[in-house]
Amino acid sequence: MGKKQILINALTKEVRIAVLEEGELVEFYVERKGNRGIVGNIYKGRVLKIVPAVQAAFVDIGEERKAFLYVKDAVNVDLDEDEFLDDEPPEVELPPIEEVLSEGQEILVQVAKEPIGTKGPRVTTNLTIPGHYLVLLPTINKVGLSRRITDEEERERLKEIAKRIKPENYGIIVRTAAEGATEEELTRDLDYLLKVWEGLLEKAEKKPPPSCLYRDLEIVPKTLRDLLTDDVSEVLIDSQREYERAVSFAKAFIPKLVPRIKLYRGEIPLFEKFQIERAIERALSRKVYLPGGGYIVIDETEALVSIDVNSGKFKKAKSLEETALEINLKAAKEIARQLRLRDIGGIIVIDFIDMKEEENKRKLLETLEEELKKDRAKTKVVSMSDLGLVEMTRKRVKMSLGKTLTTTCPYCEGRGRVKSPETVAFEIEREIISNLKKRKVNTVRVYANPLVANKLTNEEKEVIDRISETFGIEIKVIPVENYHVEKFTVSHG
Repeated sequence: MGKKQILINALTKEVRIAVLEEGELVEFYVERKGNRGIVGNIYKGRVLKIVPAVQAAFVDIGEERKAFLYVKDAVNVDLDEDEFLDDEPPEVELPPIEEVLSEGQEILVQVAKEPIGTKGPRVTTNLTIPGHYLVLLPTINKVGLSRRITDEEERERLKEIAKRIKPENYGIIVRTAAEGATEEELTRDLDYLLKVWEGLLEKAEKKPPPSCLYRDLEIVPKTLRDLLTDDVSEVLIDSQREYERAVSFAKAFIPKLVPRIKLYRGEIPLFEKFQIERAIERALSRKVYLPGGGYIVIDETEALVSIDVNSGKFKKAKSLEETALEINLKAAKEIARQLRLRDIGGIIVIDFIDMKEEENKRKLLETLEEELKKDRAKTKVVSMSDLGLVEMTRKRVKMSLGKTLTTTCPYCEGRGRVKSPETVAFEIEREIISNLKKRKVNTVRVYANPLVANKLTNEEKEVIDRISETFGIEIKVIPVENYHVEKFTVSHG
């Protein structure tokens, strides 16, 4: 896969993690002290309400918002242990939610998705406890292998080891990091996970619902557990404390990779040296430029994410079809990278530049799917419509980077637009007339943003003078520097 680096900036209460491939930022994570996510946490909860209409239940897990449990996440699908699954379990007919759960029932659940917007966290009863090489499945009897292990011989070797060491009535998934690992290393990982599970069951016996029984790791050890594999050339950490903790964690779980963890002592801040700050800025902007011209525009809405591909100043190829294909292929690569980097999930609709030839459309979809294979999140390209729109989905686990690092603009409330000074000037004129019809005054004062004030005293001066003359009053327009363009106050004295 080429040179991969992990950079950890942990000098403040905000810990930021950047994953680079060939020097380019491809993944970015952030965690604020005191504001850790809850995905992966296991709770002893209590079923509050069954909702047959949507085949789901609300569960109290002790968090601010009630958790949501769908029937498909409440059913443990038992499988033959020789059946190897890489992704989704097979389709099975699900019983009604009323037969699976009852109100007041105590239940062990794990958070699968963070609360997003107005929705509470989504939970599942199919629990998983991740280690570095393996994931323990206490409730499903199966053996699975990461789809990212592609070497057939290695897959076969790992399957054999997994079948040998798997405890009866448990399941395990072999993670990508296990590629090349010995049976001893996998067994050590499994022993640790079984101890964690036994400790969790002991707590569950003693604690009343709602209680948190297991918290996933903090961001630094979690990153090492999930991302520190053989293809990572180095992990640079700029905090002495976090560096010592990281080394201590790696010695216990990934001893052979400890030498790759290094303390960064450079004078230039770590993220500045690797130009991460600039890359984050770009990851928060709507418009992303493509090499050689052309650009994509990314818009996140409540329902879906739309991505528009534009030719911009792209130098034209021999024909329009060739130009469209060339831009679209560059866009497909950039879109796959941006989805990973921004951690965008849900339904995504991409409006590529229109192409006529079926061969070119096929080539574009193949390129997009190939690029998406680098993504750890599950993605699925659904189809390309006659209009050239590509529909796809990406598994959403938490808020996207944009929603984590930014907040909705209090002025435009997410519309992305504000009223023009001219529109606001007309509103002010209507309000002055409305006020004067209700009461008799001598003077009216208008406080407004300088741009709006300028409109009123110049282009709209004739209208203001006419109102002043008609009602026999004086109108004073006062510019206020810190007023937002839409804000104004009309008062009388």
